[in-house]
Amino acid sequence: MTNYKNLLGGPEPTLLPEDEQPYRMLGEESASPTQVAAAFPTFSLAWAMLADDAFDAGRVVESYAYARTGYHRGLDALRRNGWKGHGPVPWEHRGNRGFLRCLAGLARAADAIKETEEAERCWQFLRDSSAEAYAELKQ
Repeated sequence: MTNYKNLLGGPEPTLLPEDEQPYRMLGEESASPTQVAAAFPTFSLAWAMLADDAFDAGRVVESYAYARTGYHRGLDALRRNGWKGHGPVPWEHRGNRGFLRCLAGLARAADAIKETEEAERCWQFLRDSSAEAYAELKQ
C-alpha cells in the first residue's frame, strides 16, 4: 500500500475499503455487473460498469442513471470513511476506482444530454479528487 504524506496541510487521502467478494464475483465467478450490483448495491464499480456498457450501447439516459446511483453510493462510502467533502481520492487505490469511474460516467452522460453545468461540476470534482483519474478517464 502506498503511504501518502500530506505536505500542504490539507485532508489526508480517502481510501475506501475493499470488499473482495464483489471483485471475485466479477472475476473468478464471471458474474455480470447487474448481478454484482444486485448482490452488493453499495459497490460503485458495478454501477460504473453498467453505466459504461449503457453509454457504449447508446443508452445515454440509462447510463446517466447508473452513474448517478454509483456516484451517490460512493459519496456515502467516502463520508463513512472520513471524507469531509474535499480532499484526495487516489485513483491508484482499487477501492476508489468505482466511485471515480461513476463520477466520470456521470460527467460524460451529463455532457451527452446537454446538462453542461452538471458535466463541468463533475469533471472538476474528478480533477480535484484525483488528477490521475481525470487524465485516465477524460478521454
